[in-house]
Amino acid sequence: MTSMNYPLIAQHTGISEKQVRNTVQLFEEGATLPFISRYRKEATGGLDEVQIGAIKDAWQKQQEVEKRREFILKNIDEQGKLTPELKKRIESVFSIIELEDLYLPYKQKRKTRATLAIEKRLEPLARLIFSGKETNPIQKARTFLNDQVLSAEDALNGARDIMAEWINENQDARSRVRILFQKEAVITAKVKKKKEEEGVKYRDYFEFSERLSRIPSHRLLAIRRGEEEGILNVDISADEDQALTLLERLFLQGPPACRDQIVLALTDSYKRLLKPSIETEFAGLSKEKADTAAIQVFTENLRQLLLASPLGQKKVLAIDPGFRTGCKVVVLDSQGNLLADHVIYPFDKPAEARNKLADAIAKFQVEAIAVGNGTAGRETEDFVRRLLEESGKIAEIGLFMVSEQGASIYSASEVAREEFPDKDVTVRGSVSIGRRLMDPLAELVKIDPKSIGVGQYQHDVDQNSLRNALDVVVESCVNSVGVNLNTASKHLLRYVSGLGPALAQNIVDFRAKNGNFKTRQQLLKVPRLGSKAFEQAAGFLRIQNADNPLDSSAVHPERYGLVEQMAKDAGTTIRELMQKPELRKQIRPEKYVSDAVGLPTLKDILLELEKPSRDPRAGMKPFEFDSSVRKPEDLKTGMILPGIVTNITAFGAFVDIGVKQDGLVHVSQLADRFIKDPNEVVRLQQIVNVKVTEVDLARKRIALSMKL
Repeated sequence: MTSMNYPLIAQHTGISEKQVRNTVQLFEEGATLPFISRYRKEATGGLDEVQIGAIKDAWQKQQEVEKRREFILKNIDEQGKLTPELKKRIESVFSIIELEDLYLPYKQKRKTRATLAIEKRLEPLARLIFSGKETNPIQKARTFLNDQVLSAEDALNGARDIMAEWINENQDARSRVRILFQKEAVITAKVKKKKEEEGVKYRDYFEFSERLSRIPSHRLLAIRRGEEEGILNVDISADEDQALTLLERLFLQGPPACRDQIVLALTDSYKRLLKPSIETEFAGLSKEKADTAAIQVFTENLRQLLLASPLGQKKVLAIDPGFRTGCKVVVLDSQGNLLADHVIYPFDKPAEARNKLADAIAKFQVEAIAVGNGTAGRETEDFVRRLLEESGKIAEIGLFMVSEQGASIYSASEVAREEFPDKDVTVRGSVSIGRRLMDPLAELVKIDPKSIGVGQYQHDVDQNSLRNALDVVVESCVNSVGVNLNTASKHLLRYVSGLGPALAQNIVDFRAKNGNFKTRQQLLKVPRLGSKAFEQAAGFLRIQNADNPLDSSAVHPERYGLVEQMAKDAGTTIRELMQKPELRKQIRPEKYVSDAVGLPTLKDILLELEKPSRDPRAGMKPFEFDSSVRKPEDLKTGMILPGIVTNITAFGAFVDIGVKQDGLVHVSQLADRFIKDPNEVVRLQQIVNVKVTEVDLARKRIALSMKL
């Protein structure tokens, strides 16, 4: 296989070749992205996760190119057609498209018009005409008549079919038409006959055209969905006259009679072969580009949701609201374990519901209450708030509305059945709501991200690419926060750097059999968890109240000796060094620089000693909707209301204002300045004030503005 092209990756990512080379080497050694980002800053030159991820993507794409190159070289060689010149050309290109162009003439083909003409022995005639060496093609064609070619016109038709295929397979021709498409291609959409009523939601695209290079991802994905559903006919085209002129400049030669035949061949080639091929290519490329943009929106939303503020380890009473079927109530201890569950009917039996809630709050010393934001959510929150106000506990017990998105998916999942085999889906759903308040990250990793209710066209994009991108985000979030080794579920542990599902299960099994881990070093006793997995995972796993205080920090075990030396030089213990700022101020990191450890790692260690196990997530803030609005009919233009950002797309942000239907703040209404990316001004779960600008009850649309 051709050696890795580090300069190409460096050029593609805008990162130095040395950094690229070192980072790729770490990946080849089995290191993970979070580990490289956190513990190998000297090797990468301090690259962040985004930059390292870009190198990984480019590296993996180049591996795919090299694999394809190897196959193509072998295949052409087996055909006996691999000349030194062709081999050199194949080895000199670094894109899949260029490789496929070079391979096209040598690909195994099904029967084509050209291959049939070649079987009729018309290839010599085609070569004479194509080279411009034949002054009288019609007369020459008569010399090629046989039992399969009955006339000169038959012979010329066959010769043109062969020439059309040569033109289509010519790398220069394809490159020139491709450049034309890059600059000029237009995507058009038209509604199919008699599909107007069925496809009314696509009416914006019934008669639509836009430059392909400029179309936003959400628009292209909507058009493609309309095409897949049989509503729209979609076409990607460049100006045909320009394309034919480009081809004529490339192939037109010889006397007029030859030129006439070549013009017919290249016109046929463009319309029948080249244009459909390049159109398919650009349809794929534009879809891939739109997928990338949509996946980026989704992953950013998911990152923000996973890193939403946690309440922390508190005793929580969680309620899944409901009118007819009642409210499902559960009580969880500070570790999220289920202590009790029952049903209350606050709207049918308010007195009984009040007593049950008050008893549970007192008995279990509840510190916070989570109410799901689905049907009857606002009404249930009001009921609980009145209870707390009347009992004088509104100040000491936090009351929070929690998103139910995905809770029903979790409650019916195999994960939930495994956790609560004896409980029904309603209890499991309430538990999920409560745990999501305590630690959104730990709970949301159990749910398919596509069911969490954030993102844009996530069901239309390439599902493998989406899954891979989401896994990277979840892994990044889990490792940036860190994981409690003695309480984490296997679902959370699987995303820890270097672990995965099998080792996560082994850790949980080991913990169940042997009790809590006392040291990180004990991880090496877990079946199949070897030194490499330990190296990748240990720094992200925390042991609270461990004998060695570094076991509860993000300091990697490979640097414990270094910290011990720091403490020894300061004449103190590691624990005191972590507790006393004046001792840490005495440490000069330059003193500890070596070939293995540089200033970036030393500064990270000192920062961690200052704030061990710090949670990067912000603290939770209480929030309350405007009590005067309950449903869309209550809204009036001009109202200014508090809300919570629930979803961010390329075209704006959706905000929950407490009427069971989110409103849209279009990107143009997010700020008084021009905004290209909504993430510039809003974050998921952010508390904002919005103004109602339009309410369309018929179409169920609420337009909002943050220009107050």
